[in-house]
Amino acid sequence: MGDRGTSNRSEVTDFILVGFRVRPELYILLFLLFLLVYAMILLGNVGMVAVILTDPRLNTPMYFFLGNLSFIDLFYSSVIAPKAMINFWSESKSISFAGCVTQLFLFALFIVAEGFLLAAMAYDRFIAICNPLLYSVQMSMRLCIQLVAGSYFCGCFSSILLTSVTFTLSFCASRAIDHFYCDYRPLQRISCSDLYFHKIVSFFLCSIIILPTIIVILVSYMYIVSTVLKIRSTEGRKKAFSTCSSHLGVVSVLYGAIIFMYFIPDRFPELSKVASLCYTLVTPMLNPLIYSLRNKDVKEALRKILGKKIFLFNSILTVI
Repeated sequence: MGDRGTSNRSEVTDFILVGFRVRPELYILLFLLFLLVYAMILLGNVGMVAVILTDPRLNTPMYFFLGNLSFIDLFYSSVIAPKAMINFWSESKSISFAGCVTQLFLFALFIVAEGFLLAAMAYDRFIAICNPLLYSVQMSMRLCIQLVAGSYFCGCFSSILLTSVTFTLSFCASRAIDHFYCDYRPLQRISCSDLYFHKIVSFFLCSIIILPTIIVILVSYMYIVSTVLKIRSTEGRKKAFSTCSSHLGVVSVLYGAIIFMYFIPDRFPELSKVASLCYTLVTPMLNPLIYSLRNKDVKEALRKILGKKIFLFNSILTVI
């Protein structure tokens, strides 16, 4: 029996990404929708990184984390969106075995890194509001770099473990993955291996990734709310809450979609795809919008850059 499973696994050279089960004429609409969202992701996140790097006033821990958040959003959406758009026009909708491994590995790396980075950002807001006098000392650049590096390390460790366990399964049931990208749950469904060990590893990873990050975020905001409620002036409270509202919005969208997806039973794959869209494309699109629209410093930096561009354009027109 073991030889048969090994033989079947070795014969798999590619998979078929089934994608969305809609009428063929709707593929054009889906392609245009994906293209629009991905263009906004590129524009928003590249723009955010550029603004943070070029404006000296944004050289603070909060914007250091925000720049890394934009970098992560840009890359993990780029792991998913281009292949999904290609498959809307493809007859075969295939992805190579190596391509599937790479897609799962990179996506898992960046999505886990984002979870830990959001926890680090919650801790940053906790220090800024609860211990403002010690903020520059406690949130040193060295600590910020360590927190970001730790986020990437946790993402890499989790991704290596999840990917290696997933692709030791035997895929003799089918090559058709009922999803628009290679994710471990749809891959489980087409496996004919015993999933007991795989499910233990998945539960272990969820326990060490989701629980600690949610606990850090919740505890940080419990202290933040307690501190803000002690502020006597309404203006002071409003200012304190405004620095956290953007982060809370991002956390709510990302974790809401992930929790919703993993609580959906396997018999509802289409709902799972919709939930996946929220954190693979919608969240990376919304993050720069949320932070730029709710943040005075970012808006001022954008006005400054746009003002220079308009001045340069007018100067060129005058010379011509």
